[in-house]
Amino acid sequence: MHVKKGDKVMVITGKDKGKTGTILAAYPKKDRVLVEGINVVKKHAKPSQANPQGGIISQEAPIHVSNVMILDPKTNEPTRVGFKVEDGKKVRVAKKSGEILDK
Repeated sequence: MHVKKGDKVMVITGKDKGKTGTILAAYPKKDRVLVEGINVVKKHAKPSQANPQGGIISQEAPIHVSNVMILDPKTNEPTRVGFKVEDGKKVRVAKKSGEILDK
């Protein structure tokens, strides 16, 4: 996957197109990511220990990883991701600016 938890991304297609957020979780086996504030759905919850009231809860649902692009740290614009080997380690590189994405 070209993104990982904690990356700042922009949604490039779908109902939340143009919105940005941070990745909360990545699911590589399903090719999906959970982005903060994106694809918010209403979920009906029965009363439980954690939520004694029950009711309708708003929460984020995963979206496909192909629908997000990582934001370039230098220009804050969406960019594609390349890979480069530096000091024997494989690192992710922003294609627009050449900036290394892995700290």
